[in-house]
Amino acid sequence: MARNEEKAQSMLNRFITMKAEEKKKPKERRPFLASECRDLSEADKWRQQIMREIGRKVAEIQNEGLGEHRLRDLNDEINKLIREKSHWERRIVELGGPNYAKHSAKMTDLDGNIVDVPNPGGRGPGYRYFGAAKKLPGVKELFEKPPELRKRRTRYDIYKRIDASYYGYRDDEDGVLERLEGPAEEAMRREAAEEWRRLDEVRREARKGVKSGEVAEVSAVAREMLREEEEEVVEEERQREKEEEKEKREFIVHVPLPDEKEIERRVLEKKKMELLNKYVSEGLMEEQTEAKDMLNIQR
Repeated sequence: MARNEEKAQSMLNRFITMKAEEKKKPKERRPFLASECRDLSEADKWRQQIMREIGRKVAEIQNEGLGEHRLRDLNDEINKLIREKSHWERRIVELGGPNYAKHSAKMTDLDGNIVDVPNPGGRGPGYRYFGAAKKLPGVKELFEKPPELRKRRTRYDIYKRIDASYYGYRDDEDGVLERLEGPAEEAMRREAAEEWRRLDEVRREARKGVKSGEVAEVSAVAREMLREEEEEVVEEERQREKEEEKEKREFIVHVPLPDEKEIERRVLEKKKMELLNKYVSEGLMEEQTEAKDMLNIQR
């Protein structure tokens, strides 16, 4: 009994489903060209349909286990739908609707940063990668940033950074060196003054001992200081003698130099002699010399 009821129920369900399908209008197909649509609401409807298809395929492409071929096919289908969506958006603008392209989503890399989409054609959006397709071999390298090449500084750039601070001229402006060097400088001055006083006392004692003839009682330090002073005096005498000898050896010879007219005259005479030797015979030269001697002509 239950079996027959199940069959009847099954037949009834099929009948009801068939009648509902008969009442429905035939399923409309999206126009192949967006320019064929003349109604703004219809164009908006087809755009929404494309958006839903893109959303389903983008959700599907997130699965990395689909395989490389399936991921590439899905990515191609999504890009095809995006191009079709851009056609419908332009058609909506032509029909007086809003411009959806202004608020379109940007393409991002694996880190979520917005990247530029290459578009060699110049029309519509460029080819994009979604989900797991970004990690495919040959695609992942497109999203990797090239290493920044460190530009080598030129000599001009190096010298441009050099200022007074580089040479230490502004080290005293902050006052740090004065606080650090002040106590050290005072300590060095005190030590130098004490050393000078001690040496001066030893020098005076040594001179007193030498004057009074008490050479044996003079300390070793005093004798050393006296010896150094004597050596300094002897060295100064030697330097003075060397300078005097050097001044004696040096002498200046004053030679009168010819002026420009004298140089021109001598050059002219030399050229005359060369021409005479070239074109005049020896007999004529002798006669000319005798004539000059007779007339007492020195030139």
